[in-house]
Amino acid sequence: MLLIAAIRSILTYVAVSAYVTIVAPPGMLVSAIFGAKEHLYVLGHFGVRMGLALSGIRVRVVGREHVPRGRAAVYAANHQSNVDPPVIFDAVHPRLHILYKAELEALPILERAFRYGGFIPVDRRNKEAAMRSIDAGAASIRAGNSFLIFPEGTRSKTAELLPFKKGGFIMAIKAGAPIVPVAVQGGRDSMRKGSWIIRPVTVSIRIGEPIESAGISLDQRNNLIEAVRTRIETLLAQGPV
Repeated sequence: MLLIAAIRSILTYVAVSAYVTIVAPPGMLVSAIFGAKEHLYVLGHFGVRMGLALSGIRVRVVGREHVPRGRAAVYAANHQSNVDPPVIFDAVHPRLHILYKAELEALPILERAFRYGGFIPVDRRNKEAAMRSIDAGAASIRAGNSFLIFPEGTRSKTAELLPFKKGGFIMAIKAGAPIVPVAVQGGRDSMRKGSWIIRPVTVSIRIGEPIESAGISLDQRNNLIEAVRTRIETLLAQGPV
């Protein structure tokens, strides 16, 4: 089984890399000329679904009724593996922007596609640059764009949540946007930290009721963080879908 998973993983990496190399440049060119980005999301969702199908990952989602309609929101999810971002990106919202680690800028084609799509890099090593990114994210939310954040900042090695970082919550407060808790399970079984092999599993996503940030001051951000953390823990305790 491990050999089959390794072969499927190699096919996935090759196919997705080729797909990005082929479709990203013309997609970005169209975006640069016409100022549009909707097509980039269509291409992105297709690429993610292709990767999931090749690697054998299935996704189950409950709680879609909690997704705010006609209103931008911040989706805060726990982080188990590298599988989580693409799975949530495809399963939760049709045009989900992402706050991503600036280290991904080492992948030039993908990084440029992220930029054209409205994704925002965060350099956690530079506080001033990170705050500029947070302000840019808040402005984007006020313009109607929803964002995905992983407040733990990195993948947890255990079932326990890591301490939450404050940046994404500050962004939500500045934009007056609701925060939607998201619990993802199964990613760690698919792609263990330090391993490149993607194992075929079912990834479970539970979407919780939004928590309002409107009317909350920045001085009260710790209370908001604790409320979201508690909601995610409650969703995780319900187990996989």
